[in-house]
Amino acid sequence: MAEAKKAMSKTLKVLGFIGMAAFSVGIVLAIIYGVISRDNANVILALVILGIVVGFLNITRREMALLLLTAVALIVVGKASFSPLNDLVDELGSSLNGIVSYLAVFMAPAAVVTAVRAIWAVARPGD
Repeated sequence: MAEAKKAMSKTLKVLGFIGMAAFSVGIVLAIIYGVISRDNANVILALVILGIVVGFLNITRREMALLLLTAVALIVVGKASFSPLNDLVDELGSSLNGIVSYLAVFMAPAAVVTAVRAIWAVARPGD
């Protein structure tokens, strides 16, 4: 019994590490490629996959509402345009548009996974 608990604890630690790594890589990719390469299909695919991993491994029940609110905010802000900032600093607005857009792409799958998990938790009989 103790060995099973140790194995489970170790598995949870590994999954936690994978989830944190996916989150960190997703944020870094969104920032870097938001500046240097907008609308890159490979980056979008990587961000979607990382977002799914984050949705499954990183988000606890306590964090579900905050993640969903944050994802909605990112998607709404992603529709805004920072292009007027290009007049102040060359490509600043375009870079911010790219970063926010990629962050929204990264967080949208995490939000979908989290929303499904929340619906499942509410619909499940018992608790």
